[in-house]
Amino acid sequence: MCGIAGFWLRKETGHEPTELLRCMGNTLAHRGPDDSGIFFDKNTGLGLSFRRLSIIDLTAEGHQPMVSASGRFTIIFNGEVYNYEAIRAELGSQQWRGHSDTEVMLAAIERWGLEAAVCRFVGMFAFALWDGFERRLHLVRDRVGIKPLYYGHVEGSFVFASELKAFKAFPGFQAAIDRDSLAAYMRCAYVPAPHSIYEGIHKVPPGHILTLSSIEASPVLSAYWSAAEVARNGVESRLRGGDEEIIEQLHEKLADAVRLRMIADVPLGAFLSGGIDSSTVVALMQTQSSRPVKTFTIGFHEDQYNEATHARKIAEHLGTDHTEFFVTPQDALDVVPLLPSMYDEPFADSSQIPTHLVSKLARRYVTVALSGDGGDELFCGYPRYDFVCSLWNALRKIPGPIARSTAKLMHLFPAALIDRTVGAIPLPQRLRKGTGEKVHRLADHLSAQDPAEIYLRAITMWPDPSAIVLNSHEYQGLPQAIRRFADMPDIREMAMLTDLANYLPDDILTKVDRASMAVGLEARVPLLDHRVVEFAWRLPLHFKVRNGKTKWALRQVLYQHVPAELVERPKMGFGVPIDLWLRGPLREWAEDLLAPATLGRHGLFSVEPIRKKWNEHVSGARDWHYLLWPVLMFQAWMAGASSGSKQAESQAQQRMTIQPT
Repeated sequence: MCGIAGFWLRKETGHEPTELLRCMGNTLAHRGPDDSGIFFDKNTGLGLSFRRLSIIDLTAEGHQPMVSASGRFTIIFNGEVYNYEAIRAELGSQQWRGHSDTEVMLAAIERWGLEAAVCRFVGMFAFALWDGFERRLHLVRDRVGIKPLYYGHVEGSFVFASELKAFKAFPGFQAAIDRDSLAAYMRCAYVPAPHSIYEGIHKVPPGHILTLSSIEASPVLSAYWSAAEVARNGVESRLRGGDEEIIEQLHEKLADAVRLRMIADVPLGAFLSGGIDSSTVVALMQTQSSRPVKTFTIGFHEDQYNEATHARKIAEHLGTDHTEFFVTPQDALDVVPLLPSMYDEPFADSSQIPTHLVSKLARRYVTVALSGDGGDELFCGYPRYDFVCSLWNALRKIPGPIARSTAKLMHLFPAALIDRTVGAIPLPQRLRKGTGEKVHRLADHLSAQDPAEIYLRAITMWPDPSAIVLNSHEYQGLPQAIRRFADMPDIREMAMLTDLANYLPDDILTKVDRASMAVGLEARVPLLDHRVVEFAWRLPLHFKVRNGKTKWALRQVLYQHVPAELVERPKMGFGVPIDLWLRGPLREWAEDLLAPATLGRHGLFSVEPIRKKWNEHVSGARDWHYLLWPVLMFQAWMAGASSGSKQAESQAQQRMTIQPT
């Protein structure tokens, strides 16, 4: 994995271009600590900067920027093309300088053209390609958005990079907050593509090629792959056949996707939570490995968050070389000061904390780790999918006035009172926790007019973000996407497609990329091989949900390697007790960031609604952590990485105690 950056200068910046390229590249050194390189075309003002994390072809022959054999193309490439050996064989005999996938990519582009070549690539990638003959710059991002790529104009020059840090090294970059993006962030807890938190800076959408034909021209975006098109084609051409036949086809595709992602010239392992997705990936790795696969797990001392025991049993059954790290509250809290600089723009999925910790743990032993991300979005794994479907099926039978009156009645009972009442009933902790909040959120859904509105509310943090962010008009990309996907044959498929196109790249994959790259670890996601994605959308829904079991087909694959009793349990997620920490060890930190003067300092927020939620939360009257965490992450990000970040990281590193099993 690597970091890329570059520019096409419109005018002199007052800085020596090659030195400017080095400065931009240095901001991405964490993504590529092994090597660096630059390219600058004096005739056009086009510059490329590269930071390398060596994974395949560790020799100098893998150095970038790399020029094609004819001299026409120059590339900087972040990611991996896993099927490069097959493409190399298809290209036939020619004089190869090394055995890197980058060299094969250039040869493929020269042979077939850019889009035709990209359509042959199986992998994760974000790359910049300079066509020196036609004087065109191309930016390309992989199909599902595994690797990041930002672009925009700064004082007339075109600038691009893997992360926003590099833009700050470019002269004249203003870093002006886009209030409309901030409003969208307050709804989603991430900044949705194609926007960024900064005015005028955008994300290249997944599955797109951006082409710039001159510095005066406007960038042209063209799609070479579309999640929506894949989903619609899939439901129109459902697979036919018996259970055994279709499960075997899925098994073969998953095994091949895993096999390709085990190709590396450096140590390799996997994250293992003990859930369906990561267990399937690890099982398929172990069956194709001649030695025990190195697996890594984060555990918690709080039972409701701890999956380490389950992961250990899976590891023992499969015979992996397993390492686990039990996180103390202090270990997790030490990560908090690092988050603003790690994520580069506001990001508020609290599982960012354990994801960073497990990445840091893995990096002690390996340079590449496979992850099980993507299984929920492809195989109907999130509980909210069934919730939305069941709720709408019930609501459609209830007259609107009755539903609205019921909602008002439910809101009459304070959440704390409901919690106390339910707490007196002898129920499991997971059923009693947060009952009042769940009742109130259910009440909020009762006035929904259709499934699209229910799902938008189900994935929303602040329901009216434009009222929280002053002088803003929230971008409507997410609400519009849900509406566009409302024609899917089942509500759950509408929700899965919404997440595949939005939540997955903008939240899950962003989290994994930044958390792993912050420690120089390459994370690979075999379940998001585009061939698996396309196959999954052809599966009839009863292969995803059957007899009350989600991910039914994926489970059948896993059961061929692991007994069902080792993985059958309620879905836990990968969270931390933010709600409790905000009332305890994080309270002072949060109070400083949410103080009225601090909230009002930049004129971005309406202070009173946020303060009201904070006061209710710390008093224990309500649990508003899911609303407060996005505000806190933005405030911390605005303040910049604290001066004590390096010290906090060092202290956390010293406290880590590794316990191999």
